[in-house]
Amino acid sequence: MLRRTKMPETTEARIQGTETRLDPAIRNDPFPFYAALREEWPVYYDPGLDVYLVTRYDDAKQVLADSETFSLEHGYQDRYANGHVEEFAEILDREGGGFIRDLAIDPPAHTRLRRLTEKAFTAHRVKDLEPRIRQIVIDLIEKVADKGEGDGMLDIGAPLTAHLICEQLGLDFSKIGTEKVAWWTTAILAQIGRMQTHEEMVVNARTICDLQNTLIAEIRDRQTNPREDMISDLVNAELDDEDNPKLSFTELVATVRAFLIAGNDTTAAGIANVLHVLATHEGLAEELYPQVDDDRVMSRFVEEVLRLRPPVHGLFRTAMRDVEVGGTTIPAMSQVCVMYASANYDEARFPDAERLDIARPNVGANLTFGAGIHKCVGIALARMEVKVAAQEFIRRLTDIRLAVPESELTFLPTLATQTFARLPLTFRRREA
Repeated sequence: MLRRTKMPETTEARIQGTETRLDPAIRNDPFPFYAALREEWPVYYDPGLDVYLVTRYDDAKQVLADSETFSLEHGYQDRYANGHVEEFAEILDREGGGFIRDLAIDPPAHTRLRRLTEKAFTAHRVKDLEPRIRQIVIDLIEKVADKGEGDGMLDIGAPLTAHLICEQLGLDFSKIGTEKVAWWTTAILAQIGRMQTHEEMVVNARTICDLQNTLIAEIRDRQTNPREDMISDLVNAELDDEDNPKLSFTELVATVRAFLIAGNDTTAAGIANVLHVLATHEGLAEELYPQVDDDRVMSRFVEEVLRLRPPVHGLFRTAMRDVEVGGTTIPAMSQVCVMYASANYDEARFPDAERLDIARPNVGANLTFGAGIHKCVGIALARMEVKVAAQEFIRRLTDIRLAVPESELTFLPTLATQTFARLPLTFRRREA
């Protein structure tokens, strides 16, 4: 089974207690910071963010398994819009159909919502989407194959995921386009990313108004004119054993918005991360080429890359009481960020963790898609999209390389995700 040399080595670092994930140098290369925290300060109070960062695997699992002590609902809502929530809400109420919070909620409300929404992502339904995913990927690759260059994010990852999620929801992608979906996505992620300024909040709020006004019109249309799409499925979803068997209108808007954003950004970032690994590991694409039709091999390759380069680096909870994690007492009502990307490198769980190894016995034990009751509902679709993109890139292109030095690659400014702003690549069309 394929084994590769290590990913780029982390460097020695001593944590003083003043370091913050807000630092642009850490933001663009956070892995040395994570490694130092795991070794020296595994539950670290980040003074710039006013958040406790949980960096080891077992500690992360402790937080994710205890939804009563570590509230997802408070983790998202308490610091939504990064301290500007009242003004943000006023703009949404005035111009965007209302301030509708994300559906990041705790049980028992979460249990009802999960049951109403998870049918949209059944394994059978996702498998039926594979031919369409593959055709979109092929069309995108064919646009750049003979040019010898393209952008892994802007030409492949982002348009693939934006196109597919729009189609599945029933939105007209030809009218919306990749750029508008990216524009909407960035504005939503900024509200949970903890890094936006007041001026950026105002711009983002008006962008979200545009998004909500679009979705509200689509949902109202499906209420009278149902179609074969996800929005119609959500409008008509119903439970037999609940006092509130259907999604309210506010819940519909929040759910469709969540599906659009989550189905776009993180999967696009995952695809770009796979392309980055192919471009920076000489000979890897050639080694995988003879096995490109082997779904088991390619799925394990994708899973290992997503462990090493997860699109989501950390998501938030609030400690509802004083609680000890990893030998550190976290005070009640403190914000906690579970650092998935760091936990995925914990040597106690993944020996020789920096090695890209698809023969790894516990390749699927990563926290890339979370864990516990809030594990990503769209995990099967995300894996399918990334796998198909990897297969077609390897099948159709060779000599894949970065078009710029690694040091010039930058990421969008958010703690929650690690998304390439751009990923310029060069390549050649593979001869048949």
